[in-house]
Amino acid sequence: MILQSFSLALGQLGDPRFRRVLLLGLALTILLLIAATAGFGWLIGFLVGDDATLPLIGEVTWLGDLASWTSLVVMMVLSVFLMVPVASAITSMFLDEVAQAVEDKHYPGLPDVPGVPFGDALRDTVNFLGVLIGANIVALLLYVMFPPLAPLIFWALNGFLLGREYFMLAAMRRVGRTRAKQLRAQYSTTIWVAGTLMAIPLSIPLINLLIPILGAATFTHIFHKVQARAGDAPA
Repeated sequence: MILQSFSLALGQLGDPRFRRVLLLGLALTILLLIAATAGFGWLIGFLVGDDATLPLIGEVTWLGDLASWTSLVVMMVLSVFLMVPVASAITSMFLDEVAQAVEDKHYPGLPDVPGVPFGDALRDTVNFLGVLIGANIVALLLYVMFPPLAPLIFWALNGFLLGREYFMLAAMRRVGRTRAKQLRAQYSTTIWVAGTLMAIPLSIPLINLLIPILGAATFTHIFHKVQARAGDAPA
């Protein structure tokens, strides 16, 4: 089921609606990181000031410039780690369009579903981003404690989170939040394994930016397959 769903998703990467969501998500992500860098630099400059008096040295005027450049370097380093989770979260606001493209091609004849209200999409995106970043920050401790297991921890953790997010996204639009949670619990192992398949390429630059699109498409297929196994009527 998982490999077949992933193969079908790969085969649809050329869909114009897939490209539109990818480019929109990347553009918003880059703008957000630029704004965060500028805001962080301003805050550091405001706290440090243009000059300061140091013991035995006296007044120095270069601390502000040093703090600004340091904040820029820090944000550039952080952006390497934040680019994918931020892009994933922002892109998830528009993944309903990806799911619809998959259904139009592979599951024609399904009844229309109402679009996700922007407020709900924004709320879910903020929640997902917070959980994703928070969990990965906590995981940094595990990486330090168990360096040889760091890749496995990264894949397992992000696979779990991505699987939950993308399955719920695909399922809720058809069967609602309550039934989606029931199906997620019933097929939790399948969803985790499929999420891990999505998480492994997160380590590959550029390829990792396609993961939100591939994840939404793959889990749309998985949802329809587990829905059929569970005996639910298509909704």
